[in-house]
Amino acid sequence: MATKSVIRNVNQHVDETVTIGAWINNKRSSGKIQFLQLRDGSGYIQGVVVKSEVSEQVWDDAKSLTQESSLYVTGVIREEPRSQSGYEMTVTGIEIIHLTENYPITPKEHGVDYLMDHRHLWLRTQKQRAIMVIRAEIIRAVQDYFDTNGFTLVDPPILTPTSAEGTTNLFHTKYFDEDAYLTQSGQLYMEAAAMALGKVYSFGPTFRAEKSKTRRHLIEFWMIEPEMAFTDHEESLRVQEQFISHVVQSVVKNCRQELETIGRDISKLEAIQAPFPRITYDEAIEFLHTQDFDIPWGEDFGAPHETAIAEKYDKPVFITHYPAGIKAFYMKPDPNRPEVVLCADMIAPEGYGEIIGGSQRIDDPQLLEERFKEHDLSMETYQWYMDLRKYGTVPHSGFGLGLERTVAWICGLDHVRETIPFPRTLYRLYP
Repeated sequence: MATKSVIRNVNQHVDETVTIGAWINNKRSSGKIQFLQLRDGSGYIQGVVVKSEVSEQVWDDAKSLTQESSLYVTGVIREEPRSQSGYEMTVTGIEIIHLTENYPITPKEHGVDYLMDHRHLWLRTQKQRAIMVIRAEIIRAVQDYFDTNGFTLVDPPILTPTSAEGTTNLFHTKYFDEDAYLTQSGQLYMEAAAMALGKVYSFGPTFRAEKSKTRRHLIEFWMIEPEMAFTDHEESLRVQEQFISHVVQSVVKNCRQELETIGRDISKLEAIQAPFPRITYDEAIEFLHTQDFDIPWGEDFGAPHETAIAEKYDKPVFITHYPAGIKAFYMKPDPNRPEVVLCADMIAPEGYGEIIGGSQRIDDPQLLEERFKEHDLSMETYQWYMDLRKYGTVPHSGFGLGLERTVAWICGLDHVRETIPFPRTLYRLYP
């Protein structure tokens, strides 16, 4: 009797007969031999059907199979150094589950809009599957880093009465008789959690109602947001670079085959090891001026500026000490130069832009109250946040990592829409 297996585990069944539930990814024939390209979600393997070695029924069933038809296929696993997996199956039996007709996504080229309309099927292609596997490994490595470095996972709310950075780009909803918003960040709540647990992180969906159509933006995306009590800006930078190094090297180690499938230059990822270079905002402005960018001091950087800076490095680079006027109200001013704040954006190499934003937070209750007035924020709404400074305030720092931008960089993708199973963009809510 055949052993049931998945393609990922066929290396444990060499010269044994196994049964695999699979779909037909593709197939070809050379007269008296049919080659079935099989996939089961865990991997790919070629099934070889030899006419002289199977019954007429098995041969005819193999001939009838169409792209994405489903079946149970039984056969003997053989080592095959020429195949991508190193193995193939000599087919002895086929049980058809469903024959597919007119499958919409064929091996020919399709436009992006067409593929996005059929995203539920596009996910089945080899490249898209590889991206999802890499995304899953990134998530695993993120949690592994924090779970093994003394952080506690905490889940902030998705429905909030306020935002971390103003309500202009938030989705508004009614919470019974009150106004509420879909969260754009869990940071303020994570600060409260850090005061209870020391080192915490959140991992969840966030939403921005930005009418942006760039290759770096999604409406719904996932954020990783650590907060650390008794931690200053410099300590936070060290955590960030060690964290990113861990994630990238975990992908290199555990997803080499998937990286090769999508054509990623793995040597560029192997070079991502802490420490990372650092430049100040002032130094970045000076450099941009030498590159003929007309950008005044006090203006935030856009994608072209970040790309120009990143091109100098083969690792992520920190840009630190931005002007206070272009950063969030909660960021701590530099004691030696109050017009700039103790913050940093981590810019990924190869033109992928900001993947982390972080800062030391204001811990002085009087200064935070002044910031509320400057930004016209309601003291009543933020009273709970002020309480964190009234009752046992401490130096603390944190940062946020955008998962999809990180996936795009590690995979070398042109657009973030391929980094998430079902992307939500400005004009797309289907499927």
